[in-house]
Amino acid sequence: MTHVPPEESSIRVLIADDDPGFLDSLQELIDRQPELHVIGAAANGLEAIEPDAVVLDLHMPLLDGVSAAARLRRDHPSLCLIALTGDDAPALHRAVREAGADEVLLKDELVGGLLDRLTTARARG
Repeated sequence: MTHVPPEESSIRVLIADDDPGFLDSLQELIDRQPELHVIGAAANGLEAIEPDAVVLDLHMPLLDGVSAAARLRRDHPSLCLIALTGDDAPALHRAVREAGADEVLLKDELVGGLLDRLTTARARG
């Protein structure tokens, strides 16, 4: 699935259907609407409400990564939660770990560590 960054005023949509052809068609239909943006697709109801993994930046507007991590961990206890940051501050890393992140990776270390961690996401459950 190709994702185009949503405009701030767009409606973010997660779509879920067990028919791959219909799911693709639905995504194409939604993506043609300028006010809508597909942020993800799921092949079943569990995928729609229980992601296997989330990769989360720590410095974001509206809700910072530490607060988002705490909410995600509360709502999805078995989730693989990886925090990304360009900030090498130990206090920030400690705060997001305490909030529930499994791993904190510096963006310059991203490729190796992130891919290794994501491939083991299912092993946790």
